Amino acid sequence: MDDTAHKCFVSALFVGGFEDERSLVREVFREYGWRLFEAPDQRSATQCLKRHPVQVVIAKSDMPDGSWQEMLGHLRCLVRPPLLIVASRTADEHLWAEVLNIGGYDVLAQPFERDEMVRVIASARCHFDYRPERARAQEADLVTSVA
Repeated sequence: MDDTAHKCFVSALFVGGFEDERSLVREVFREYGWRLFEAPDQRSATQCLKRHPVQVVIAKSDMPDGSWQEMLGHLRCLVRPPLLIVASRTADEHLWAEVLNIGGYDVLAQPFERDEMVRVIASARCHFDYRPERARAQEADLVTSVA
């Protein structure tokens, strides 16, 4: 996994308070040469996303100004919506199934375990360009431009 993680550049936004894990997150992003943005809440995250394109958003399940479902709705409005990973201290099969069924990418249990965090973020980044809806949208653009 280390080779894959080092080979793909990640630009990610962490949304919500990750105070207890901030040093680990920053250390991992620095080690892998990834770009990290941080926002304390959804409002700040929305402003950040207008200025900085990212491939991955990691949002706490219990943000101070809204839910991860609302965050997913905001992401869907973007031209190139990043993949959403939900971080939770109560990560379980129910949350994981809900996140996947609604359109999120994955769930990360808190406190973060370094190798799992790297694996999930790198995997999301690798899938960013290969989502089925992106292929359908590109096909629709081709049909429109040819017609």
